[in-house]
Amino acid sequence: MPQPDLDDLRAFVAIANRRSFRKAADELGVAPSTLSHMMRVMEEKLGVRLLHRTTRSVAPTEAGEHFLRRIEPVLRELNATFEDVNGVGQQPGGLLRINTAEPTARWLLQHAVPVFEARYPAVALDLFVDNGLVDIVAGGFDAGVRLAEAVPQDMHMARFGAPVCFMPMASPAYLQAHGAPKVPDDLLGHRCIRMRMQSGKIYRWEFARHGQAFALDVPGTLVLNQVGLMVEAALAGQGIAYVPDTSARDHLAAGRLVPLLQDWCEPSTELALYYPGHRHVPAALRAFIAVLQEVFGPPSRQKPHARRGADDSA
Repeated sequence: MPQPDLDDLRAFVAIANRRSFRKAADELGVAPSTLSHMMRVMEEKLGVRLLHRTTRSVAPTEAGEHFLRRIEPVLRELNATFEDVNGVGQQPGGLLRINTAEPTARWLLQHAVPVFEARYPAVALDLFVDNGLVDIVAGGFDAGVRLAEAVPQDMHMARFGAPVCFMPMASPAYLQAHGAPKVPDDLLGHRCIRMRMQSGKIYRWEFARHGQAFALDVPGTLVLNQVGLMVEAALAGQGIAYVPDTSARDHLAAGRLVPLLQDWCEPSTELALYYPGHRHVPAALRAFIAVLQEVFGPPSRQKPHARRGADDSA
């Protein structure tokens, strides 16, 4: 009996997982009509229908589901073997797609990306900013970077760096004109730069002291949905911003921004790079993890303070 070749099998797995000829075609870099023809020929070779097709959808048949469960791990192992053989004595290469939130992307660009690109010039790094917690598998990403507490439980992750601390901060000019809050309730009399999360809700500022945590709905007429813009607004003296320290570390060190209410701000979890547990880890991704842990240090062992809504802001 004629058997499908590797291209046929890879095409089938992509279509079955994506439930779409168009999305699978985009992933594989071919035309949807090419995939449709490949699947018809493959089904003829095997003598069984693998896919239900309508004008609006595609899904595996019962035989297709069984075939997918058997063939996907074989292809995964085969791809890993090819990569291991090709990587012997060679530098990592290829495309590495990472999904992360805007403040983390800025931090990575400042510190880790230059090191990675200088060390691994054959890797094309695609750093995609998305401020919501997305399905990296459905999005075609190799990995994501978020706060460790926001990482889905079915993912493998590599933590790095110290715990991120969210805190209020303002410019010296603003504080000279309006004074500095001494306790969180003092914020009710200040101009606060508020954040709208991807869900549409206004983020409530979170504080904790002596094991007691609470959230405060602060006042303010300026609402933004990007942490970077909030930092810029604070630098311009437009009010007090509540942002992760990683997004403003250089400004804080230079005195352009002043941290506020530090006794009420406890660190959350570290950042973590995460990826699907069932996949072989590409050499480029392993190299990127190593650079993150080298540049930012290994994860801290101190017990973090859990935050709500962290997936929208770091």
